[in-house]
Amino acid sequence: MELSWTMKLRIAAAAAAGVVLIGILGWQMTEPAVTTGSVGLRGAVTLVILALIAGFIGYFVSWPHGHQIGILAAPFGLAVWAVRSGSMASLIQVHPTAAQRLELITSLKWEPITWLVIVAAGCAGPLLCWKVVSKKKTSKKKERSKVNPIKYLNAITALAASGVMAQFFLRVFAQDVSLMGTIGEKQISVLAQPATGQIVFAVFASFGLAAFVVKKFLDVSYIWPIISTFFVTIFALGVYAKNVSYLAGYWPAAFFPNAIVSVLPVEMVAFGTLGSVAGYWMAIRFDFWRKHEI
Repeated sequence: MELSWTMKLRIAAAAAAGVVLIGILGWQMTEPAVTTGSVGLRGAVTLVILALIAGFIGYFVSWPHGHQIGILAAPFGLAVWAVRSGSMASLIQVHPTAAQRLELITSLKWEPITWLVIVAAGCAGPLLCWKVVSKKKTSKKKERSKVNPIKYLNAITALAASGVMAQFFLRVFAQDVSLMGTIGEKQISVLAQPATGQIVFAVFASFGLAAFVVKKFLDVSYIWPIISTFFVTIFALGVYAKNVSYLAGYWPAAFFPNAIVSVLPVEMVAFGTLGSVAGYWMAIRFDFWRKHEI
């Protein structure tokens, strides 16, 4: 079950739509903060509109698999956005005091919601097109399926499990110089800011593995690992907030209590989304391979 060259072209076309509209045009239109890539309300609305348009374009350029491939347009665009942004270390450097850093962390905690809304807008375009086309193809009324409580339980479990697994894998994959320090009698380790390329790989692989596992064992969508990017960010920044006085007083800005804190919210959502979608389809491919090629 290998991807054909036509399928690869469809994916590339959908990705290109997002890169051009969000990664290039959106950057020019919204003038984001270079250190974080963050935007204000007006910029966020602009990006939501661009993501919706990118989703529509992604749907048509990847026809007839637009509802599955077109959703990649927005996260690919945000991926370019994330790479063009600075690093968490550079952001911390311009907030030297503990009070400034605490205020910064408080504002960053909710930023993933903005990026998730943009991703959702990018998904809405292809799904709306698919719904319209599906209704035209069939006029038969479908019977309403009964509510299955196991389905909701699996979704909640997948959300929690994705967050836990992603945190674990991020700590494994995002590595740099690690040193030991002390808070009173307690020893803690601090980690230097990983390179951008390593963060890209770590986030993509971590959420990819999480999505693979929850699809394989719980048979749920990639939406739950994607949503978990918000909770992973919240938890990581909460850990930093607890140690902010110690870190501001004794360590350079490039050091963090763990690797997850060094990931900007836009990086977490963009590459976490791409990894989640990839992991989901890898699980499907794995099952196909086991059934037909062993």
